Amino acid sequence: MRTVKNEIKIFFTALMFYTRIPCPKWVNHDADYLTKATRYFPLIGWLVGAISALVFFGALFVFTKEVSLILSIITSILLTGAFHEDGFADVCDGFGGGWTKEKTLEIMKDSRVGAYGVIGLVCLFSLKFFLLLSIDAKLIPLVLFVTHAFSRWCAVTVIYTHLYVREDELSKAKPIAKSITFTNFCLATFFGILPFVVFKNGYVFGLIIPIYCVKYFLARYFKKWIGGYTGDCLGATQQVCELFFYLFFIVLWPFI
Repeated sequence: MRTVKNEIKIFFTALMFYTRIPCPKWVNHDADYLTKATRYFPLIGWLVGAISALVFFGALFVFTKEVSLILSIITSILLTGAFHEDGFADVCDGFGGGWTKEKTLEIMKDSRVGAYGVIGLVCLFSLKFFLLLSIDAKLIPLVLFVTHAFSRWCAVTVIYTHLYVREDELSKAKPIAKSITFTNFCLATFFGILPFVVFKNGYVFGLIIPIYCVKYFLARYFKKWIGGYTGDCLGATQQVCELFFYLFFIVLWPFI
């Protein structure tokens, strides 16, 4: 019984940290729970993806496909408080304007968004919209559900295989970035891969390979320039893998 209660606390800690969804008052930023909460990161993707999919599906009864997509994208942003998009923008600024590890980390830590970040976000949202627009409306809810879970798992793999590079303990990502055990990684993998079954087509699992390759080279790039990753790098990884999921889905779906 105690184990079940602990898991509930860990899940709600993940929900509180990764989203803006209201949680019970007894949920706090306990460092131990935050470290373990990483295993539920892809599961949070289930929730964000499902709600975004429902908004798209419901909006189609009233609005055009284009408007429904925009409402769905806005929903995902509101649910997470632009948590991952903010990380993506910081990475664009940091790696775009920094020529050394120290300068890159300094720029990413700055709360202000620069030209690289703004340009990156415009490109990101434009590509998301037009890629999703190219997908059959009947498939979009399934794609949203799977993508939000799997892209978050890709971020978890970075935590598992690479080192966190910030030395300050005040960083908001530090509690979740210290480590992830093999058991927790396996549980995160379960939550990240299982959603693929909604397509009822085993070949769709083939999408995992090219998207993981994107994550691999992105993480390799982070390691080359700053020696590992930061919380912003995780957000960027999630966003980039989400984007490439849509891209590879469009390219490969006719052959699946």
